[in-house]
Amino acid sequence: MSTGSYYERTDDHHFKPTAHASGAWSTDEVHFSPLGGLIVHAIDRHLADRPGERLLLSRISFDILGRLALDECEIRVETIRPGRTIELVEAVALIADRPVVRARAWCLAAVGTAAVAGGEADRLAAPETLAPWRMADLWPGGYIASIDVRPLAPPQPGRTTAWISTPLDLVAGEQSSPLASYVALVDTANGIAVRQAPTEWIFPNVDLTIHLHRAPEGRWTGLDTTVVFGPTGQGITSTVLHDVNGPVGHAQQILTVRPV
Repeated sequence: MSTGSYYERTDDHHFKPTAHASGAWSTDEVHFSPLGGLIVHAIDRHLADRPGERLLLSRISFDILGRLALDECEIRVETIRPGRTIELVEAVALIADRPVVRARAWCLAAVGTAAVAGGEADRLAAPETLAPWRMADLWPGGYIASIDVRPLAPPQPGRTTAWISTPLDLVAGEQSSPLASYVALVDTANGIAVRQAPTEWIFPNVDLTIHLHRAPEGRWTGLDTTVVFGPTGQGITSTVLHDVNGPVGHAQQILTVRPV
């Protein structure tokens, strides 16, 4: 592991993963967490180039279309519904010229609504007060080995609340937005509250959808996660998302559940 990042840029649209990005289900694949953050990083650059007021990324949905090989990827971004106050952006990640992730992001105008804000859950205990958990004892891969996981209580089958952070940059030599760095840790939710041992059952997610009611801040991603398995091979990982100031939104992942 020669760099302190998950990706290295090779040109304007291409990125090479480092060993830190390797996955938990297979170490010759990319863990989706840093790839999701990379897609938001590319969307950030795209939005920065648009004229007018900066819009806030408020919902992003990722569809995982196939195997995420630990190989160079290309990110293409375009605006498919332009607007002054509401805009829809689409990003596609390609590996070996094959689309592997398609993401759509709704971006909304910033409006002063502090006077009517409310309705969120309680804040979590501060991560600095909690002991680390060696998640690498449960999952392999460079990504899992790279993160600092601080559960609020011992993880239970299907139910865990934990803080996640990383000392690594998303892209070597580049400043990522707080949002891109935050999203780069959200997909970890499906691995912190496992209902069954991953040596006996597989339950990868085929999507990730994030809704935000405010922009996250700081270096910690808080995951208040519940996992449900249904009787016909489907599962759902549901997460209330936090930063150190309180809740910021929700994430959902649909799982395909199968015996090993």
